Amino acid sequence: MENWLQMTLTVVCAVIASSGFWAYLQARREKKDDKTRMLVGLAHDRILSLGMQYIERGYITRDEYENLYEYLYRPYEKMGGNGSAKRIMQIINTLPIQNGSA
Repeated sequence: MENWLQMTLTVVCAVIASSGFWAYLQARREKKDDKTRMLVGLAHDRILSLGMQYIERGYITRDEYENLYEYLYRPYEKMGGNGSAKRIMQIINTLPIQNGSA
């Protein structure tokens, strides 16, 4: 039993120490970063698109604001997005809020 445990521990340590294992982890990290960048990009595009519609219209409804702010802008901001979407949200925050849906 002790030999089996020692052999298992040796194999696990060898895998962890191998460059292939670390390359695998790095590839996973980069893939996750690509997904994050894509999500931030999609959120950015949607925030600008919807934001410009509301700005041109001159008002926003409560439901539209909640959708834009809570479900798009806040996660976008937490993931590192900023810039033009932030400027759009600053303008959106000055729009009158109308009751009901558009």
